[in-house]
Amino acid sequence: MGERWCAAVLRVLVLQAAWALAGGQVRYSVAEEAKAGTVVGRLAQDLGLEAGEAEARRLRLVAQGRRASVEVSGASGALLVSSRLDREELCGKSAPCALRLEVLLERPLRVFHVELEVTDINDNAPIFPAARKNLSIAESSLPGSRFPLEGASDADIGANAQLTYTLSPSEHFGLEVKSKDENKIYVVLVITKSLDRETIPVHRLVLTASDGGRPSLTGTMELVISVLDANDNAPQFNQSVYKVKLSENTVPGTVFFQLTATDKDEGINREVYYSFSDAISGKIQDLFKIDEKSGEVRTAGELDFEDTQSYDLEIEARDRGTPPLSGHCRVELEVLDVNDNAPEVRVTSLSVPVAEDASVGTVVALLSVSDRDSGENGRVRCWVWPASPFGLEATFAGSYSLVLREALDRERVSEYEVEVRAEDGGAPALRASRGLRVPVSDVNDNAPAFAQAVYTVLARENNAAGAELARLWARDPDEAGNGRVSYSVWEGGAGGGGWRAASSYVSVDAESGRLWALRPLDYEELQVLQFEVRAVDAGEPPLCGNATVQLFVLDENDNAPALLPPAGSAPEAGGVAAAEAAAAAAGSESGTLWAWAAWGAPAGQVVAKIRAVDADSGYNAWLRYELWEPRGKGPFRVGLYSGEVSTARALDEADGPRQRLLIVVRDHGEPARSATATLSVSLVEAAEAAAAAAAGSSSSSSSVSRSALGVELGPGAASAATNVWLVVAICAVSSLFLLAVVLYGASRWAPRAAVLSGPGPTTLVCASEVGSWSYSQRHSRSLCVADGAAKSDLMVFSPNFPPPPPGPAPKDTQPEPSALLDTVSGNTLLVSHP
Repeated sequence: MGERWCAAVLRVLVLQAAWALAGGQVRYSVAEEAKAGTVVGRLAQDLGLEAGEAEARRLRLVAQGRRASVEVSGASGALLVSSRLDREELCGKSAPCALRLEVLLERPLRVFHVELEVTDINDNAPIFPAARKNLSIAESSLPGSRFPLEGASDADIGANAQLTYTLSPSEHFGLEVKSKDENKIYVVLVITKSLDRETIPVHRLVLTASDGGRPSLTGTMELVISVLDANDNAPQFNQSVYKVKLSENTVPGTVFFQLTATDKDEGINREVYYSFSDAISGKIQDLFKIDEKSGEVRTAGELDFEDTQSYDLEIEARDRGTPPLSGHCRVELEVLDVNDNAPEVRVTSLSVPVAEDASVGTVVALLSVSDRDSGENGRVRCWVWPASPFGLEATFAGSYSLVLREALDRERVSEYEVEVRAEDGGAPALRASRGLRVPVSDVNDNAPAFAQAVYTVLARENNAAGAELARLWARDPDEAGNGRVSYSVWEGGAGGGGWRAASSYVSVDAESGRLWALRPLDYEELQVLQFEVRAVDAGEPPLCGNATVQLFVLDENDNAPALLPPAGSAPEAGGVAAAEAAAAAAGSESGTLWAWAAWGAPAGQVVAKIRAVDADSGYNAWLRYELWEPRGKGPFRVGLYSGEVSTARALDEADGPRQRLLIVVRDHGEPARSATATLSVSLVEAAEAAAAAAAGSSSSSSSVSRSALGVELGPGAASAATNVWLVVAICAVSSLFLLAVVLYGASRWAPRAAVLSGPGPTTLVCASEVGSWSYSQRHSRSLCVADGAAKSDLMVFSPNFPPPPPGPAPKDTQPEPSALLDTVSGNTLLVSHP
């Protein structure tokens, strides 16, 4: 135990000395293919770390880009093999194979360099380029002839890659190995004895390569040596005379005999080529051909029994040897008489093209059918294929008429390929056929048709004159002029009852179908334009098709808000004298609105209400009210969306006898448009305000003069009238809701058109605490209910489409009314039945 301890101490001292001499670099060595977990070295001890210090200071390897296949154990600080080490993969043929690693140590931060050498083991056997090599050597080759061979390779290095070669025993071949240097070895196969193909046609040897490792590894390659023969055998047929029978109607190119000659030689000496002998006449050579490689004998011309009954063919087979050798045979051919004349079909007259409206029975062509044979071989049967729409009618012997059996439709089939077939009564029967191409000429029997019956087009107002709105296209399956379509706006659908002439707004290009605007569109003048576009072809007579176009004009913010005169209401505060003073002031200051309030009025009391409308729709007509002057903390404020002017705090005498308010009304369009209103509020005594309130209940003239000022005063006197209008509005909305439910149920069972159609825009119902966000100046109903400080506006908009044209409604479209229920600032309109 003491000796082991002394040896460990000595090893540490030696490593420390080596560390000092090497300038702080540790070197280890490990054999390749070491198992995972193998300890390469005690890195923590070699770096002079105490037990546990490696884990505390996080001793670890730093990645260098190439996989090192080693790792540092966090617990022991030892350098371990983590994955397979393959020296050939890491370094190839380079020696030595050294991996440079960086070791990082924290607290304090230090970097150490570790060099790991991977040593080679004999783990790769020699490998030849191919497992088998074929050699061809003439049997006339002399002893001593040399044939170079490609050696093997070994991925190892050093002694493990030094190769030696041996050859399996053979009395005809030997092996010669020469070394140019340590890395280059030449392997040569040498003939030691003359070859004889008749004795051994093929030699099979094994070339073995062994490396210098311990234990030694080997690789083998099989050598297949073929001995080439000399040309010493002539081709031979299995018999000298062959007899063949052939019908006279044999088609040219028919193979009727297969020649076969054999040669005992090998290679090129065994290749046989066939030909006619020189004694054969040129006429026979024109009638028959021989494939020089395969030996197939075929007809090249037509045989005729009446001309020649038999032929004698002299055949020669010759090999490719040097010198070439040949063999001969004779083929005796007997010609057999058969039904060799097929029927003939001729067209004597053809009337094409055929109009697609031609009547059944129209003669298209006249045919003549004949057969040069006699008896049954000359009796001909004819028919047409396909069987429709044409048929054959016999006129007299050998003559036929091709007639129309069914009505034609050029749009379905524009051209027919008709085949007239004939068959004689021979055995076997011969057939003939004649093809006819029958084109069908067009007549104007198809009207132009649009892709859809109703087109919906959206266009923004204030568009430029001449702007393209849409492109319409109608298809006419006819051809030429019958299928050439021209477009126009049809005024036939325009009539009384508010319908506008479409030709004053839009036009359509006659050739392209491009729909364009004749002038700028104005949403406030025209929201929807419905018209028809007619497509007419150039046929005779012309046919036409129609399509309905619904042009919806989209609103632009091109109208500024406009102030409205107030609805009639009784004064809320102040007396008769104050009203007369305000009226006089209104007459002297044009454009100023007047109102009054009592000193001491509590915060939140409504003094007046600014009323304005916008001719636009949607967000472009959604108005908001802002107090522009005075800015800061004044005694009054304006409802953002209601326009109500109320006290922001209690009024006192310090606020003066009169307050002048400048109020700006803006819409939500892009860009926003605005209008301004000046409101002059007179402050009076509370006693005078009470007396005016008592007197105002019986004074109607005060209400009339007040309404002329453009201000709707507080909610005290308007509550009763507002409640009546509220009941009327709720009943109207309930009726609209019931109507919408009934129409929705009916639309689920009725066919739907391609787009919504009907005489009017979508009905809009909107309720909100902040007022209406969409306002129609032409058809609107307003209802205000005052209950404390909160106020609600209920806006009901009626359709403003032009009425439909007179006459029966089209069958292919049905109007679909719809309703929109919107929510603003969390308040939703609920409709219930009383």
